[in-house]
Amino acid sequence: MKFTQYFSFMKQRADRAIIKEEWILETINNPLKTEIQSDGRIRKWSYIEEAGKYLRVILLDDGETVHNVFFDRGFKEGEK
Repeated sequence: MKFTQYFSFMKQRADRAIIKEEWILETINNPLKTEIQSDGRIRKWSYIEEAGKYLRVILLDDGETVHNVFFDRGFKEGEK
């Protein structure tokens, strides 16, 4: 998995350090929802049963470099 420097920095925060790489991979490979941002970045969400929360992964427009990852408190499954 490739990461941006921004992600490497943000991963050090306490609220992000608990996010497992396996959760990130699962979200990338099997998202509940995918959106393309206006800047070409790709948002993907999945529900992490172990954490009881929705995880948002933001990839660069190459579709493989992780730029940001966080638990998305505002995500509602089935929303468009």
